[in-house]
Order: sequence, then structure tokens, then C-alpha cells
Amino acid sequence: MTSFPLPPLPRTTGSSAAASASPYTPNTAFRQLRGDRSPGEFAAAVRRAAREIGEHVSCDARYIGRLESGEIRCPNYAYQRVFRHLFPGLTSADMGFAPRRAVRGRARRSPESGAAAGPPALSVLPSPTGPSGPSGPAGPSGPTASAGLPDPTYEESDVLRRAFMTGGSAALASTLVPAQGGRDRGRTTGRAGSSEVRAVHESVRQIRLHDDRHGADGLYDDAGDALRTAYRLLDESSHGPAVAAGLASGAGELAISVGWLAHDSGRLTEARSYYAEALATARMAGDSALEAHAFCNTAFLARDAGRPREAVRAAQAAQLLARFFGSPRLLSLLALREAGGRAGLGDRRGCELALSRAHSLFASGPRDADPAWMTFFGEAELSGLAAQAWSALGAHSRAAAAAREAVRLQDPHFTRNIALYEAELALNLAASGQPEEAQAARSRALRLLGQVRSSRIRAMLVA
Repeated sequence: MTSFPLPPLPRTTGSSAAASASPYTPNTAFRQLRGDRSPGEFAAAVRRAAREIGEHVSCDARYIGRLESGEIRCPNYAYQRVFRHLFPGLTSADMGFAPRRAVRGRARRSPESGAAAGPPALSVLPSPTGPSGPSGPAGPSGPTASAGLPDPTYEESDVLRRAFMTGGSAALASTLVPAQGGRDRGRTTGRAGSSEVRAVHESVRQIRLHDDRHGADGLYDDAGDALRTAYRLLDESSHGPAVAAGLASGAGELAISVGWLAHDSGRLTEARSYYAEALATARMAGDSALEAHAFCNTAFLARDAGRPREAVRAAQAAQLLARFFGSPRLLSLLALREAGGRAGLGDRRGCELALSRAHSLFASGPRDADPAWMTFFGEAELSGLAAQAWSALGAHSRAAAAAREAVRLQDPHFTRNIALYEAELALNLAASGQPEEAQAARSRALRLLGQVRSSRIRAMLVA
């Protein structure tokens, strides 16, 4: 019997009350330029346009999401040149971007707390004098706010990525909540506002960026520290209802991210605990979108942990919630989670029906209601999850074909996923009697593991 009972009918029909607490103003002009293309498809178009004019930009679906959400109000000069090439005749203002002078030099003020509206510090940016020293400039590619803090609306993703890879996430917790002296060290004080909400959500974003490119190993412990700090903010600081909703949403998403890091690094019991924590947070906050996300990850974990019935139940619970969200792509992913569970049960007919439903829903296209955390889910992931289901059913030739398609379709920015699909391809080629091709795929996966630290993928290759 699963530890996660089926939920009652959803209490909300949108992405929860936390959505109304978003600290950013959406860039609707830029969203209109994307049109019917998915964020991933649009990012690919941006990269093609960059190559046409000799620029190099690391644009992915998450970057497009940050532009559309208003988190980045003024992209850097390289991106602006690319966008002007992609949309000739439009100015930066026409695309909804703020003038550079409006986002450089001074942090905005939070309407609730009166503090700088950016995160208390972008946690991965090291201070010139070490962790305990005063904040300094953000570096050559980012501005410095009046309090010594970088403004998150300026384009800083490449700086963050480099710093995060070299410095890890150990600074996340210390900058979310300044440590206190004596026996109260690490406890929160005062009133939390928009800046704290931003900081928690920024932690989630940075963890996901690092995981996509480098895997979970080496990140898990420090990310857990950030999670504990986020819950201290939620439980110990004073704040209004809107900030409470934003903190709960951020802490719950952070719990899911840390749970995924545990999952990918082979700590399945710990992952289950983090997902349960996210689920409890979602239910206490009345956040059905967060609840659906927690059930989605629980289904995936249960499949990998050898609990296929629980995987099916958790996927069905998520589908009950998500049917009201207006996101066919989310329902497609949840159908794939159900297919994985049914494959584990040996229920070929049920698995085929779930896969068919997943493909039909995916073909409905992207929607504005698609959750921000689903940027990884495109045609490559659709094929990759189908490959895993076919493999569990023993249909190894069909699984190999799907895995090969996943490798071909995957955006090169998602290094960890490419390694996973190559590993899947190797296993299924070997099982279908093609040892030479299997060894070639295995070698490609092992080369990628020089960039990606994932115990889960490595275990697949040495099994």
C-alpha cells in the first residue's frame, strides 16, 4: 500500500496562490514574439540566429522563461544583437526590455520589506574576501547594487553558472539567512519580504541549471543546507500572506529539487523523504500545482525503487490534480510516469495505452500554463521515457530505437540527459544482440560522464 493516498479534488485551478506572489512583472511583449513555439524550440531559433551573425549565446528553454517572466529585464549586449537580428525593425523597448540604465547600479526596493528586491545575495557568487567578508562587485559581466548585491534582473546566467560549478552551493544557506552569533546562529530574525522569496526561488533555479549540465553528485549535501534554511525562513520569520505563499512554493520546489538530487545520486530513501516533505508543504499551503509536481517525482522514484504499483497510483494522483491546469504537456509527462509504473508491473496493454495518451497530449503543443519546472520536457524526454518503458517490458529493439531518437533530439545543453539516453541505448542494444553498437554507445556515455556526475547513470553502465 502506498504511503501517499489519493488527493481530494483540487482546491485551486491555477498554479496556486503563490503565483500571485510572483516577484517579477511578466514580459508579455517578448512572450508574444515566441508565438506558438515551445521555449525549447524558440531557444534553438535564438542559437541559430546567433550563429548567423557570429555570436555565441548559451540560450535554453529556462533562459527564455526567465526573459518572459521578467526575471531578466535587460539581456546582455550579445543577446540584444541576436534578438535584433531575429526580429529586424524592433527595438529593445519593443521587445519589452528595460533600458540598461534602469537595471544597473541600484537594486529596486521591495514594496513589503523596503529592502533591495533582489536576493539577499546570489548565493553562488563568492565574496572577494571570502564567505564572511563584505560583498563586492558581481564580476565583469554583472552590475553591483547599492548594497553590494548583484541585481538579478541583469543578464548574469553565464557568471552564475561558472561560479556555481566552481564554488558549489555551500553559500546558498548562508546568504539566504545571515548567520547569527552565539547559540542563535543560523536562526532567522525579523520580517521576510520579496527579497527572501526571490532568494529561495533563485536557489531552485541554480540547482536545476547545475544538475542539467553536471548531474547530482557533489551537489546534494549543500543543496540540503539551502533547503533547511528556506524552511527556517518559512517557519521562523514574520511575513504577510503573499510572502508566505511565495516562501512555501519556493521551499516545496526546493524540497523536490533536493529529492531529485538524492534520487539521481542513488539515495532513494532520502529522496522519498524529501518528496513527502514537499507534498506536506503543498497540502498545508493549498498549492495544487506543487502537489502535482511532488506526486510526479514520487511516481518516477517509485518506479526506480521497484514499487511499480505506487508509481501508478502517484501518477494517477498527479493527473487528477493536473487535469484542471490547462497544460497538455504536463498531462503527457504524467501519462509517461504512469506508463513506467505499468511497464514495471508487466502490464503491456496498460503501458501502451498510457504511452499513446502521452504522445497525443504532447502533440497538443505547449501552453502558457505549462509549469516552469517542465523546461526539460521536450521530444527527447518523450522518447527517452518511452524507451525506458519499452525496455522494462522486454521490447529491447523498440526501446533502442526510442533511445536513439532521444539522443538525436536532445538539446546539447542538457548534458546529463544525453548521457542517460546513451546509457539506455547501450543497454538495449546489448540486450537485442548488437554488442558492437552497444559498446560504441557505452563509450559515448562514459565520455559524457567526464562532465556529468550521476551515480544513477554510472550504475547503468557498470551493471
